[in-house]
Amino acid sequence: MSSNEPPVKPDNEQTAQEAPAWRPPTVRKAGGTSPQVEKALSEVRTKIYPRSVSGIFARWRIIMVFVTQLIFYGLPWLQWNGRQAVLFDLAARKFYLFGMVLWPQDVIYLAVLLVISAFALFLFTAMAGRLFCGYACPQTVYTEIFMWVERRIEGDRLARIRLDEQPWNARKIRLKATKHIIWILIAWWTGSTFIGYFAPIRELGMGLLTLSLGPWQWFWMVFYAFATWGNAGFMREAVCKYMCPYARFQSVMVDDDTFVVTYDHVRGEPRGGRSRRIDHKEAGMGDCVDCSLCVQVCPTGIDIRDGLQYMCIGCGACVDACDTVMDKMNYERGLIRYTSGRAITDGMTQSQVRKRMLRPRVLIYSAVLALIAITFVVSLATRTTLRMDIIRDRGALGREVPGGMIENVYRLQFMNASESPLTIRLSASGVPQVTVVTVDQGESTVQVDAASNKMVPVVVRMPVGQADPGLHDIELTAVASYQEAADTTVVERSSFFVPK
Repeated sequence: MSSNEPPVKPDNEQTAQEAPAWRPPTVRKAGGTSPQVEKALSEVRTKIYPRSVSGIFARWRIIMVFVTQLIFYGLPWLQWNGRQAVLFDLAARKFYLFGMVLWPQDVIYLAVLLVISAFALFLFTAMAGRLFCGYACPQTVYTEIFMWVERRIEGDRLARIRLDEQPWNARKIRLKATKHIIWILIAWWTGSTFIGYFAPIRELGMGLLTLSLGPWQWFWMVFYAFATWGNAGFMREAVCKYMCPYARFQSVMVDDDTFVVTYDHVRGEPRGGRSRRIDHKEAGMGDCVDCSLCVQVCPTGIDIRDGLQYMCIGCGACVDACDTVMDKMNYERGLIRYTSGRAITDGMTQSQVRKRMLRPRVLIYSAVLALIAITFVVSLATRTTLRMDIIRDRGALGREVPGGMIENVYRLQFMNASESPLTIRLSASGVPQVTVVTVDQGESTVQVDAASNKMVPVVVRMPVGQADPGLHDIELTAVASYQEAADTTVVERSSFFVPK
């Protein structure tokens, strides 16, 4: 995703006295009234034409595009024990995660997972700012894909600017139409894949080919395809700058020791253009040649030399661009680099910066995150794969039946969260000589299929005269036998009513 467009040559003879004064780096908070924010708000829809750039961070962005999309597009097609490996089946109220089956009663795991994600966000932002936004955020990834298509069809920055400025003609219509057709195909593929996480993707593919999908499947497929096309093709940086909540609260989560994209103002100022032939240090100039390439390659259109701003997504494009200019000028790389604000002001080395990252705030986040994550994993690993719920038949609390027996009727709901069928043996305790049998079969055993639930009416009986009239506490025990695992026992409490 690079281009052969020649870089801007900083060969003018601007002196240090003519160079613009450097502004100290500050974190621009959401809702502020700084000139930069006011200017940004007044240019919300000014189109940005990011220039292509090559370098180590550009290569990492390309790698992350391939990795994230390989996972996203490939995961729904994986099979596990004859079914889709990852499927959030909302209609059946079951979540399949490889060999694990989660039911609505397992919503606690979702809550804990959200807590883990929140603490991971706090930890990662405190250490490295918005690095996730620059390399793995879906908005960034799909914008990168759409911009690659745009560059291949319309050309790099200057070519796209000239194309947009010229009047409509056959060539412009052809290029724009080709671009949007490819964009729509990518967006449609993305929307279809996303729906494939909530409906079996193989059936979804057949339904798409035969136009036999349900109305809600069509709706959500079109909705997510349109959202991808609009966000990655048109809104782009506006999503990161004005819609993403992460951009708003990032400023309260970073500090002077956070590892972020930073301009070295100590080394770079006073900035200004110059010839390669002069000794800029003798002329009293800094290393920044004021070529503006760092602004031209920025996907959100900011100037990193103004200091860290909440609009910066930490993609490192400006780092690659600046390093290219430093190489051409035979200057040391790293005028713009990943480091901390304290490293710039105190002249710290990168090893010293990394040591400062392990500060109390980060250690506390790490300890809490590790504790919750370990508890989450242990709970998942040790959870029982059989669940039993007892529902009393409130239409008949208790009755005496022929044969000198008192019986109560219950409904037992069994949920098998394993990948194999099971046989359940039922028993009861709490009152003398109590027995339990199913209403339909008259047996004390129940068969439940793999990854399914079953509602079973049962009768609990006791001989007349074995207990006083009234309510008595009892326990119903279910012992499940699996084909290739140890037995699992589940005990639930209920009450047994003895009529007068």
